[in-house]
Amino acid sequence: MFSSQQCTDGYEWDPVRQQCKDIDECDIVPDACKGGMKCVNHYGGYLCLPKTAQIIVNNEQPQQETPTSEGAGAAANAAATSAGAGGMAASGMAASGVMPGGGFVASAAAVAGPEMQTSRNNFVIRRNPADPQRIPSNPSHRIQCATGYEQSEHNVCQGILKSLSVIVCVHLPFSFTYLYIDECAIPPYCHQRCVNTPGSFYCQCSPGFQLAANNYTCVDINECDASNQCAQQCYNILGSFICQCNQGYELSSDRLNCEDIDECRTSSYLCQYQCVNEPGKFSCMCPQGYQVVRSRTCQDINECETTNECREDEMCWNYHGGFRCYPRNPCQDPYVLTSENRCVCPVANAVCRELPQSIVYKYMSIRSDRSVPSDIFQIQATTIYANTINTFRIKSGNENGEFYLRQTSPVSAMLVLVKSLSGPREYIVDLEMLTVNSIGTFRTSSVLRLTIIVGPFAF
Repeated sequence: MFSSQQCTDGYEWDPVRQQCKDIDECDIVPDACKGGMKCVNHYGGYLCLPKTAQIIVNNEQPQQETPTSEGAGAAANAAATSAGAGGMAASGMAASGVMPGGGFVASAAAVAGPEMQTSRNNFVIRRNPADPQRIPSNPSHRIQCATGYEQSEHNVCQGILKSLSVIVCVHLPFSFTYLYIDECAIPPYCHQRCVNTPGSFYCQCSPGFQLAANNYTCVDINECDASNQCAQQCYNILGSFICQCNQGYELSSDRLNCEDIDECRTSSYLCQYQCVNEPGKFSCMCPQGYQVVRSRTCQDINECETTNECREDEMCWNYHGGFRCYPRNPCQDPYVLTSENRCVCPVANAVCRELPQSIVYKYMSIRSDRSVPSDIFQIQATTIYANTINTFRIKSGNENGEFYLRQTSPVSAMLVLVKSLSGPREYIVDLEMLTVNSIGTFRTSSVLRLTIIVGPFAF
């Protein structure tokens, strides 16, 4: 059953007759025709014609059988010479013809249908199909139709593709001719493209569309479902489609395939150490002794907590990028170990009079290429004597002037890094504190032996 949604342009649904009916645009379109032309309603649209044009539609039943092609000329001549007589049932009409005296000769491709009447100053329009109420009295009545037409149940010639063809009769000096109207040039029968043919027309669609079941409307082709050519993601759009790529890929020049984006080439700041490109993504790597954190940065691994390979008599010291093993008893003769990492020279030993009273071993790690100047280590007296003066100095390990010792109080000093250091490298710096009493009768010293390990990287 038809519905209002199935009526083509120029038609509307008649709920009483339950069929599509033509819309009279001449009534509803204001000033449909310009320049003194008159509006003539037409199936699915309207025509603008000179005001002298006559519209002749014969609703009478035919009175005689369709003559053969040999008799078509006489019938047509009779129609042509009977102008003003109300028309007669002309069974044949030439597509075009000329005959002296105002007549015309029917061609082999005759067109049967409603009568036509000519006048020297008029256009005459023939509509096809004819009035659907015009039913032939003789069911066996046959007519001859031109190429592109066929006889309908109402005994009229209609386009094989059910077109709404129009013929205009134009008066010429000493003759007249019948012109087929290009249906594609009048109302918009087709949604997109109209192709005119003799006696008919058909519709075409632009690329990306296809004809609907009514052969007039164009509907979008979903290329993503029909023939997905995209390598990854396909998005259908009206009349076409576009391809998109997943994250980490970009469209190639053919706009169909996807190519991997080498993120490592686009920026040198993606990873703290090394960027590794992978299909559709990238990953970061860290050097030995470090682990990746937060996907991009490197963090030192404390091997002393994970893979301590030091001996029982050794202590493990972790630094940036590695670890080292140091003896638990670093004391050398004549020093003896009194506490962890603290060596004391016995007072009873005469040799100790010329040596520092104590040596304390300390270890620290700094990153490579650290900014300077930078305070890196503080030394402070553990025993304070009354009426004494303390002075601090770098006793050894600063031959190239990388460090500076700044006294911050009577009992403390700060080691300052004044030159940037590159690792991996180890520095052993002896920081000495000299203590004398105010009258000079007492003098002693102690050393803090600081081992500085510079890591191989700046992280």
